This record gives sequence, C-alpha cells and structure tokens, in this order.
Amino acid sequence: MDNQNWLQQLLTIGVGTTAVVTEKLKEVSDEWVKTGKLDPDQARQLVDEVMQSVQGSRTGDGRSPAETMEDMIRKQVRQILADFGVPEQKELDELRGRLDRVERQVRDLENRLWR
Repeated sequence: MDNQNWLQQLLTIGVGTTAVVTEKLKEVSDEWVKTGKLDPDQARQLVDEVMQSVQGSRTGDGRSPAETMEDMIRKQVRQILADFGVPEQKELDELRGRLDRVERQVRDLENRLWR
C-alpha cells in the first residue's frame, strides 16, 4: 500500500473522530441545557465556537491542525518503517547509483578482456 493511501486512511479516521467529538459535544451541551447549566442559545454558541476553533484554528506557523496532524503522521510512519528496517528513498537511490557504477565497471572490465 502506498504512503498516500495510508495517509488518506489516517486522515479519514481523523475526520471520523471529529464527527464523534462533535456528536458528544452536542450531547453534553444538550444535557447542560436540560439541567439548567446553559440556556439553548449558550449551548449552540458553545458548540459553534468549539467547532470553529477545531476547524479553523492555525498553529503558530500558520498551518492548520490537519496539516500538523499530517506531519505527525508522516513522522510516525517514517519511524515505523525505519523500525522495520525499510530503507528511505534516498538510501535506495544511493544504492542504485552505486550499483550502476559497479555494473559500468564490470562492463568495462569485460570489454578489456575481449579485446
């Protein structure tokens, strides 16, 4: 499975989690309305403010929480792959370059022998 697909699945889980949090927040605010801790307008305003904060907030560097979460997920995936011994792309590229040089040297040696 490619990295983009993994990332998409993890972000989908995050969206699902946000939906669950939203539902629970609404349940709690409805309960507070029933017990008299909040009036309906206050409860609606509370839910709206929390959701705006979650959806529209930015980190100190101007990135959204989703972008920050994506970076954290990428870092974790890289660490997991490293723990399993999966080489990074730059390592594979370096090995391919070394292999190309060795193949070229072998061809050169073979050509000298046939002359």
